[in-house]
Amino acid sequence: MLIPYFLVMLILAFYGIHRYQLVWLYYRNKQNAAKWDEPGGRYSEGELPFVTIQLPIFNEQFVVDRLIDAVCRLEYPRDRFEVQVLDDSTDQTVEVAGEIVERYARGFAGLAPQQIAYLHRGNRYGYKAGALDQGLKVARGDLIAIFDADFVPAHDWLMKVVHHFAEPGIGMVQTRWTHLNRNYSFMTQVEAILLDGHFVLEHGGRSRAGVFFNFNGTAGMWRREAIAGAGGWQHDTLTEDTDLSYRSQLAGWKFKYLQDVECPAELPIEMTAFKTQQARWAKGLIQTGKKILPRVLKSNAPFHTKLEAWYHLTANISYPLMIVLSTLLMPAMIIRSWQGYVQMLLIDLPLFMASTMSLSTFYLVSQKELFPKTWWKAFPYVPFLMALGVGLTITNTVAVTEALLGVKTAFARTPKYRVRQKGEASQAKVYRKRLGIVPWIELAIGCFFAWTVWYAMTTANYLTVPFLLLFVLGYWYTGLLSLLQGRFERSGKGRSGSEIHEKPYPVGI
Repeated sequence: MLIPYFLVMLILAFYGIHRYQLVWLYYRNKQNAAKWDEPGGRYSEGELPFVTIQLPIFNEQFVVDRLIDAVCRLEYPRDRFEVQVLDDSTDQTVEVAGEIVERYARGFAGLAPQQIAYLHRGNRYGYKAGALDQGLKVARGDLIAIFDADFVPAHDWLMKVVHHFAEPGIGMVQTRWTHLNRNYSFMTQVEAILLDGHFVLEHGGRSRAGVFFNFNGTAGMWRREAIAGAGGWQHDTLTEDTDLSYRSQLAGWKFKYLQDVECPAELPIEMTAFKTQQARWAKGLIQTGKKILPRVLKSNAPFHTKLEAWYHLTANISYPLMIVLSTLLMPAMIIRSWQGYVQMLLIDLPLFMASTMSLSTFYLVSQKELFPKTWWKAFPYVPFLMALGVGLTITNTVAVTEALLGVKTAFARTPKYRVRQKGEASQAKVYRKRLGIVPWIELAIGCFFAWTVWYAMTTANYLTVPFLLLFVLGYWYTGLLSLLQGRFERSGKGRSGSEIHEKPYPVGI
């Protein structure tokens, strides 16, 4: 019983140590950070390349006008860029988007007529990857910028990014996501810290160290040749962006990450939407790992690049391991009831520091980098951030298991509602997901861990109580929030929009 328990803890500890390594890479290679105002080359005004801006959307009636307006207001010669609205929608978004495109094509709100095209597909073949590929067939740009529906690029975004392609060999430039509705709720604050960790330390550490990192599907720009040379957009994974990124870098193209160029977007405001997003990413990365890792390991890339790719693409295997750990935790506590504090300090504390404390360190460092004067305000969110990771275990384990078994599912988009403050979410019921049994399972598991807390207290095993409380908080938080945010749907309101979506992903949310 103790052998699998410690084996799981050891594997989780290795992934935790890797987080420390990313922090180390970030600071050790600080001199290699790319800056928007220090490109490797620069175009003269008359040499600026033609850019195609692709906007893939699916049922985005609340945000599509904001997106198109922001893109049409980008500061760039109007005869040097075109906009493609790639719409796979099955609801009112079709009429809304079509009318908005016509408006800007004629000239609207003080803007001259824009080169903008509306491309609607009658099917969702290939999902987002299929839409991007379809648009690419008729695109005129040498460079391809991509923005998801909830993004609002600043007016100078294009000019800050484009000159980096004057450097030969640059295939893609990614910019950092920021958050329009960071202060909407406690949950969006936690989500923002999670994404900040990814965009500061993961992207920052990997890009500065010169190893492979990925395009995030939006708020980035590609050289068209780099897409074609890597085999184009493929839809056999749910993270087509990461798949193409690795294929392109294996083909020899270099990527840049501009941490100092921000592109604001909307965070999911509901737990079910957040779960859907995280499950899609978890499943897609495992799918990409199965597809790409054999090629990476056989390539001529340096060993440290291969190792980093392994950690990156297999990280979500930690979710099934957390299920195993949850199953073994109570029996291990009973068996080890004889253990004294010395054994705990020598064995449990190092594993705990590596697997769990690395999370809090990782995300606090990212906040310190972004907000050097106010980063300490993130401290109250850290326990909930760690607990939220625990609470995602059920849905993400289902997603990872499906990926390992080769089970194919639809690309489930994350609903966006154009909200920044409380009270603006009345339209959220239109795209609300079905709940199923998962929240009840999460609540039940939370009750089990509450019992383990009681057992630890009665057996004077006090050092394990904070660790166990993270499990209680995580499962109860995700379970209760999922149920409470779905209450309107159960009462019969908001069903008119539910039938227009495919089966929720993963099953049970």
